[in-house]
Amino acid sequence: MSTTTCSPRCRKCLAILGLLVVFGAAAGVYGWMKFFREVPQPDWITSNPDMRFKYGSIGAENDAGIPYWIFYVLPRVFPDKLPGPGGYASFGVAWEQGMELPVGFTKKTIGFARVANTCAVCHTASYRTSVDSNPVFVPTGPNHTLNLAAFFRFLVDCAKDPRFNADVLMREINLVTDLSWDDALIYRYLLIPLTKQRLMAREQQFAWLYYPEFPDWGRGRDDAMNLTKYFMIRWPMDDSFGPTDMPSIWNLGKYHEDQGALMNFAGDSHNARSVVIDSALGLLGAPPKDKDRFLKTMDWMLDYLKAARAPKYPFPIDDALAAQGKAVFDATCARCHASARTGTVVPVEEVGTSRDRMDTWNAKAAAEANQVVRDMGIEREGLVEAPLRGYVAAFLDGIWLRAPYLHNGSVPTLRDLLKPAAERPVTFWRGYNLYDPVNVGFVTSGAEAEYEGTLHDTRLKGGGNGGHEFGTGLSPSDKDALIEYMKTL
Repeated sequence: MSTTTCSPRCRKCLAILGLLVVFGAAAGVYGWMKFFREVPQPDWITSNPDMRFKYGSIGAENDAGIPYWIFYVLPRVFPDKLPGPGGYASFGVAWEQGMELPVGFTKKTIGFARVANTCAVCHTASYRTSVDSNPVFVPTGPNHTLNLAAFFRFLVDCAKDPRFNADVLMREINLVTDLSWDDALIYRYLLIPLTKQRLMAREQQFAWLYYPEFPDWGRGRDDAMNLTKYFMIRWPMDDSFGPTDMPSIWNLGKYHEDQGALMNFAGDSHNARSVVIDSALGLLGAPPKDKDRFLKTMDWMLDYLKAARAPKYPFPIDDALAAQGKAVFDATCARCHASARTGTVVPVEEVGTSRDRMDTWNAKAAAEANQVVRDMGIEREGLVEAPLRGYVAAFLDGIWLRAPYLHNGSVPTLRDLLKPAAERPVTFWRGYNLYDPVNVGFVTSGAEAEYEGTLHDTRLKGGGNGGHEFGTGLSPSDKDALIEYMKTL
């Protein structure tokens, strides 16, 4: 019987191979731990629906997330690129006392801790009932204080600055935390250069935010359909500009597609599910890593938004005057805002408001955007592949908290909206969260409003306050009654 024995050379090769296998396995585990291991968010976020809406991940950390410590030190390194003092608070984010991050900023560990945005960043309202009171935060309400354009520009401007380098950022990071030796190397040689590269890649897509012919969006507005054009379907920049107010997204179940209701200000989306999915995809900036989990999150989000209700008016209401106002409302406003017409598109010629928002979008853009989503393997009714012809007659639930008014936020208060367009304020400061119960809106003048807010000029592109001259001929007493009734909606 013969036996085969391995030569010393063979044994050496096998030993080396074994070491390589062990080393490779260890390297794979290490790489997975440092870059891909996903840690569930804590129970205080995931078990409470409101907290989940405000701070829960929707998956944006994968491609759009910024490494936590880079995000942390950017305002310290680049205070000159902020719109004012106060770090991230200068952008008008909703920031609850004692919380690590503002509302709508989610922190999740996928290998390393990352920060990304959620829908709540634009859809959490705040108001104060007096100068010395704390803000009240309302999830699913419109964030009328958020300076979203300034935030977008801040990230790009930081990345373009020569100070965005490993030496400068690591010096600042080392002042606030003690990274392990390997995490410090990962930040220095991988995360900082990669983050810089990714942020700079957004410059072209945000080009219209730097265009000198376009005014700033201002606090509480965004140019949603141009964002879709330049980020989802990657169209070249054109001369369209149509910022609109951040909308409330409570009680989305009121939009019944089978009754002709459409979504978004110009009726360019079929239903709430499509709007929720498309908005989330915009935050992800890429196809979802896990499509099934993403769609389950969207189903949860839609159920949450259908169940959410508008908050009650926080000041006393004169019930007798409000009862008189209901009769005025039924005669003057109900035809569009409390009827089968509510939620459907009213021709722009009838409502008379600015066309700028309509002119940012068309049927071809809708078709291309729908194809992008289909290519991701996601089915939804999607965007309406037809020319836009007007604006949706709004439901008025919680109208007291949705100032400024009209689709582009060009009229500061309900009392101003009942004036002829020629008598409405030409300029006002938007973004101050002190409530004005007399005129029903927010305070828009004075030193504090100027300090906190941004100037809205109705003479500039995208800001016109014309049209919607319904109820402008009412008597002063009927206007008072109507306004009192609208506080109850």
